[in-house]
Amino acid sequence: MDAGDLRVFEAVARLGGMNKAAAELNTVQSNVTSRIRLLEERIGTPLFRRHARGVALTSAGERLLPYARQIAQLLAEAKQAVADDGSPKGRLVIGSLETTAACRLPPVVSHYAASFPAVSLSLRTATNTNLIDSVLAHELDGAFVCGPIANPEIAQDEVFREELVIATPYGRKRFGTLVDARLKILVKGPGCAYRARFEAMLERDRVAFDIIEFGTLDAIIGCVSAGLGETMLPRSVLDAAQREKKISLHSLAAKDALVKTFFIRRKDGLLSSALASFIDCALSDSAARTAAE
Repeated sequence: MDAGDLRVFEAVARLGGMNKAAAELNTVQSNVTSRIRLLEERIGTPLFRRHARGVALTSAGERLLPYARQIAQLLAEAKQAVADDGSPKGRLVIGSLETTAACRLPPVVSHYAASFPAVSLSLRTATNTNLIDSVLAHELDGAFVCGPIANPEIAQDEVFREELVIATPYGRKRFGTLVDARLKILVKGPGCAYRARFEAMLERDRVAFDIIEFGTLDAIIGCVSAGLGETMLPRSVLDAAQREKKISLHSLAAKDALVKTFFIRRKDGLLSSALASFIDCALSDSAARTAAE
């Protein structure tokens, strides 16, 4: 078997059919079919079960697939490493929590884009859990997450420190001073680190609560302002709404308030010039903010 065979195998496995794989690989279906048949003959076992809608992996195919993906990733990194002459360039895909992207990253991204115009930078937002999974799956070059992360495959640098606060409708006292039957908390979907901390804190303090999920921070803040419930987010995210007298903010005890943001990447991944320079920009901005405070 060779890298070309494994590339065809991975495409068929991922797309679930010979025709789809042929279209992606810019070849004809007969070529894909013959490559798969030859690979199965060399290995000595079927890798796919054929059915009316396409193909499905056999147990042997499922065991082979992780190796095919690893080899494809290594070949892609090898090509990138050879082309990396120390001058940041090429594509860089960074993930971030929505809160971090909104409040902390604009100066970092602006500085980086101005300093390294040859880099095509993409920024994607997601929940903490999704970002970690995407970094581990090589779908992101790195990501800003709430940490630290207990995973030996991940390298991480502390970048920002945030203060978590409770937001209530403007002028209203926080939940700890009220005798409510059940508190309504306004949060993002499962996988959000701030949601997990909020729920854990309420459970520890034996506060009964109901969860209302939203897709965006703006929706959460707007509904807190309208009196639907309360939320817990970094102060930097909520300051503007407080200044506009849409919400009231309430400080937490030190043990609950501190949250750290880390930049993570795979330890075994290629640290390209573009990625190394981006990390330097983020750390430099963090140091400048700390000094200013």
